[in-house]
Amino acid sequence: MSELLTIRGRLSRPLRLLLGALPVLLLLGLWFLLTRGAAEDRILSPLILPSPWEVWQSLHSLWFEAELSRSIVASTGRVVLGFCCAVLLAFPLGVLMGATPLFRGLCEPLSTFASYLPIPALVPLTMSLFGIEETQKVMFLALAFFIFLLPMIVKAVDDVDTIFLQTAYTLGARRRTTVCRVLLPIALPRIFHAMRLGFGIGWSYIILAEMVAADRGLGSIIIIAQRRGPRGHIYLVLLVIVLIAYLTDRLWAWAIRRLFPYLEAR
Repeated sequence: MSELLTIRGRLSRPLRLLLGALPVLLLLGLWFLLTRGAAEDRILSPLILPSPWEVWQSLHSLWFEAELSRSIVASTGRVVLGFCCAVLLAFPLGVLMGATPLFRGLCEPLSTFASYLPIPALVPLTMSLFGIEETQKVMFLALAFFIFLLPMIVKAVDDVDTIFLQTAYTLGARRRTTVCRVLLPIALPRIFHAMRLGFGIGWSYIILAEMVAADRGLGSIIIIAQRRGPRGHIYLVLLVIVLIAYLTDRLWAWAIRRLFPYLEAR
């Protein structure tokens, strides 16, 4: 026990797996106890929390009737397109803000203001600007990504040690060369890490993006299940979103290792 409570101690892999499985098993056991028996005898109504077996049974209708596979494709397309739109603007602007006082002075007040905006407030804003069709959903995600990514990219450029810039100036490098050949390459791993985090966060916004007039999508399935049922679809879709976010995060991690292999050497 003393070893388990050691500050910054390390756990063996089997023990880490065991400790990680305990809360999951306890949660499943509590779920079973709260939903066992007939509907009228349960602690929680099936309208609030269906049993594990009822959730499993709803998988068939989720796949065939709610068209889960097509909804995954639709939601993934919106997230990727919104992310790409945000990166196209946040990447060059963040590098310029981190590199030059002029752009930082011009853009920092608006960036600070945007960072305090509640993301759900962007839904009615984008609806008023872009309507309720596909453009609104993509632009909502793009704005949410942009608000997260811009300060992270600026910080990645800020974190580059001044000694690299001084060395470049000593060797006679000009400002453009210093930014493109020194500042940006050193900051790029941190920028990719910020993009990795931002892409994962985007999956938490997909439900907000598909709340209105979405004929297909994971968020649309949740909204329909909340209104009409079956409630099991809600829990299954949440699990699907978590799995997709985890898999894409692993893909980002693999790409970063391939692009920047020297990070592993450290």
